[in-house]
Amino acid sequence: MAKEKKFIVCDGNYAAAHISYMFSEVACIYPITPSSNMAENVDEWAANGKVNMFGRPVRLAEMQSEGGAAGAVHGALQSGAMATTYTASQGLLLMIPNMYKIAGELLPTVFHVSARAVAAHALSIFGDHSDVYACRQTGFAMLASGSVQEEMDLAGVAHLATLKSRVPFLAFFDGFRTSHELQKVEVMTQDSILPLVDMEAIQEFRNRALNPENPVTRGTAQNPDIFFQAKESANKFYDAVPGIVEQYMKEISKITGRQYDLFDYYGAADATDIIVAMGSVTETIKEVIDHLMAQGKKVGLVAVHLFRPFSTAHLMKALPATTQRIAVLDRAKEPGSVGEPLYLDIRNSIGEAMEAGKAPFTKWPVIVGGRFGLGSKDTMPSHILAVYQNLEMNEPKNKFTVGIVDDVTFTSLPVLPNIKVSPADVVEAKFYGLGSDGTVGANKNSIKIIGDATDKYCQGYFEYDSKKSGGFTCSHLRFGDSPIRSTYLVTTSDFVACHVPAYLNLYDVVKGLKKGGNFLLNTIWDVEETKDRLPAKMKKYLAENEINFYVIKATELAESIGLGNRTNTILQAAFFKISEVIPYAKAIEQMKKAIVKSYGNKGENIVNMNFAAVDAGGDHVVKVEVPAEWAKLQPEGETESTKRPEFIKNVVDVINAQDGNSLPVSTFVGIEDGTFIAGTAAYEKRGIAINVPEWQAENCIQCNQCAYVCPHAAIRPFLLTEEDAAGAPAGTQIIDASPAKQFNGLKFKIQVSPLDCTGCGNCADVCPSKEK
Repeated sequence: MAKEKKFIVCDGNYAAAHISYMFSEVACIYPITPSSNMAENVDEWAANGKVNMFGRPVRLAEMQSEGGAAGAVHGALQSGAMATTYTASQGLLLMIPNMYKIAGELLPTVFHVSARAVAAHALSIFGDHSDVYACRQTGFAMLASGSVQEEMDLAGVAHLATLKSRVPFLAFFDGFRTSHELQKVEVMTQDSILPLVDMEAIQEFRNRALNPENPVTRGTAQNPDIFFQAKESANKFYDAVPGIVEQYMKEISKITGRQYDLFDYYGAADATDIIVAMGSVTETIKEVIDHLMAQGKKVGLVAVHLFRPFSTAHLMKALPATTQRIAVLDRAKEPGSVGEPLYLDIRNSIGEAMEAGKAPFTKWPVIVGGRFGLGSKDTMPSHILAVYQNLEMNEPKNKFTVGIVDDVTFTSLPVLPNIKVSPADVVEAKFYGLGSDGTVGANKNSIKIIGDATDKYCQGYFEYDSKKSGGFTCSHLRFGDSPIRSTYLVTTSDFVACHVPAYLNLYDVVKGLKKGGNFLLNTIWDVEETKDRLPAKMKKYLAENEINFYVIKATELAESIGLGNRTNTILQAAFFKISEVIPYAKAIEQMKKAIVKSYGNKGENIVNMNFAAVDAGGDHVVKVEVPAEWAKLQPEGETESTKRPEFIKNVVDVINAQDGNSLPVSTFVGIEDGTFIAGTAAYEKRGIAINVPEWQAENCIQCNQCAYVCPHAAIRPFLLTEEDAAGAPAGTQIIDASPAKQFNGLKFKIQVSPLDCTGCGNCADVCPSKEK
């Protein structure tokens, strides 16, 4: 009798940790974004007594650096313990010396990596493959996953194969895009994977451990007479890896029903134009292939899973015999090379196969390479369409880039208009919020409610700037009746919510909202004033596209309930009320269950406040009629200050408006080394605070602690001369500086900058005055 499938909503980090925990006895960690959640999950499970496949909790060792974590893994492996670690970017690079040793000593382990850009001209905490590419020479086998479901399925292949082969594995997936993307996936259970574990291989690994009862010398130095030969003696272990991985992929496929190979082919059986790629972009490519095949195009994809050891024989099995043109996509740039790593591997493998007569085709295909998605640059279906269109050219561009405009060295393919290739039943939504305001958490909760309470598939991806708390966030949610493969941001939404009133004038929040779509605004004004405050451009869009416009005073409601500025639960309920993505009553029921689970141990009062927030979200949404005459409005002309430097106007302002994707390569000519002018924050002036502090001169003791504690330097103390004070604007509050003996007749003032304030309240908390 077939076992019932179990589904959960989780991200790629959770999926990797879930599998890793089963196989690990020791986890040596040093958290780094975006891999930290893997270690955090393992830490939490171990603390709560969760057992691995050996019936024991994992032993966790948090080190003081990534090099220390890799060294600890190395030591644990030599002692016969099954050990692992989790890392990314510079953290992975710091592990490379130990990785050479671990591979050279044939110690089975899996390093789980959420692939992330390595800092070069600038730091990027976001995803590409430059870190894993830097590990190609270490001797680690490298296995890639392209989605949360693939990570759930293939992480186990890495653990099974390392035990069987003795070759250590680096199992990687795209940082943020897969590591933090929430998806509804089928769980690989310990019971299903345990029968595949080679227990004899584990015992042999234990037998090889350093042990005073059976002493050996290991970690020797070798002279020129034998080092080369000893290095080559390990070849047989690497030669066996592709077959071992293939075997375990077939076993996993028997369990899941999802087919995997070292190189997965997707597309027309008689395809002529093929893309070869690795990671999350493969899901987007599949969507584009379905779109093009419906038009009669003969296109396909080879998705790379086993990147090292690279198996030419398996690549040839994946490529159709009809292949004429190939585009290889790399998510990294290798300056000075004749091409990026995957491109060179594919070109070389096809060359070797052609010379040996083992290729599925007899005529050399055209092979071109391109770069995409560096630093998590979004790769849209239109970008993939441009790659296929490039292949159709008589002379396809080689060493191209997609998703940017290169008007300096002209590497870029044309930027095409966005196309919708996802299934028609998929509902797309965007939520604009502030870092730490609860918007992201509420949307993660919504995804889990929809995933757990219905048969719908769901996806959540969360876009951040680098300001973290108080910074820009945009949550991208999708729901549908079919699997969701759209590994890119939502650009054509059915629903948009703006949780921050200040964003009306900062960003184009309704851009891409579909005709007849829903727009929800958290407002601090009544309906008429809200309408007056909308920019003319937004009014025109709402009217022309027949948008259903809703408002709610969530901030006011949260304060009246006792939740302070935590509006997330109210706005989450409002979303369910408006969108009807699932029945509203069911959504409310599930939200309240989640509240009891999250806050039940904090007391009945806290639970009831959150219940009241749920009810308020549904009860206080107001639909605003959009006047037809708004369609005739003309957007306001842009005001331009002559005092703003060119760099601010042409670069910083564009980035701050969340429109940095529009900047071409030429913008950065002259600052190629990453140099920016100083003091750019002085021109930002976001004005995001709902409540800002007021200096009450009569209560001030001039301690200046408010200025000291302000994290955004929005509070400044001033000493003024009589002349300064006389020149101050009318109504300016000024008091005598104290102590008078020290300041000799100077005046004192505290000045608050409302547009720089984030409303954190630290100043009021720290103020020692009895009256505030």
